[in-house]
Amino acid sequence: MTVQTAKPLVLLDDLDEERFQCYMDSKYLAVDTETLGLQVKRDRLCLVQMCNEDGVTTLVQTKSYNAPRLKKVLESPKVEKIFHFARFDLATLRHWLGCQVAPTFCTKIASRLVRTYTDGHGLKDITRELLDIELDKQQQSSDWAADVLSQQQIEYAASDVIHLVEMKQKLAAMLQRDGRTQLANVCMDFLPHRVSLDLAGWDEEDIFSHSSKRK
Repeated sequence: MTVQTAKPLVLLDDLDEERFQCYMDSKYLAVDTETLGLQVKRDRLCLVQMCNEDGVTTLVQTKSYNAPRLKKVLESPKVEKIFHFARFDLATLRHWLGCQVAPTFCTKIASRLVRTYTDGHGLKDITRELLDIELDKQQQSSDWAADVLSQQQIEYAASDVIHLVEMKQKLAAMLQRDGRTQLANVCMDFLPHRVSLDLAGWDEEDIFSHSSKRK
């Protein structure tokens, strides 16, 4: 059953006390980030969007990078954070906010492990197949550093997180069905180490391969 969400709340720099307490009491928290590009250390973090299992959705515009409440939620061991392509988001949150996010579940990793019948592992692909919902990705490339977000940007950012909890549950059931839950858990546990390699300069090199070519 798809959660019905209220209008997203847009906040500046950090969660307010009410949303902080709400998310600290949640079981799941879907999380996504918007940046000025795809180079983690160059392209700054502009927005962190979140939605819990009850559909409470918040967008935090990050300008000062002083977000103690947000950081505490993201690091809480009692709240499972759900991402799509967690590798990028975890690296971004660690570099710009100093967050060591855990525990995590990545819907893209889960999809690759269990939806081996397709090459379509993008968020739009999975949402269409598993939830029968068509996402509008028109605002994917826009100025997320704007002082005031447009209504289209707000709706786009919210749409990237409001379905992730339900998607996680469906993928988890598929992993269980095919006996790949333990393998998925190991992959999720390895994510912080993969992020450490990325941030240390090994983002484009597979150090586990037998051989590699220097550029």
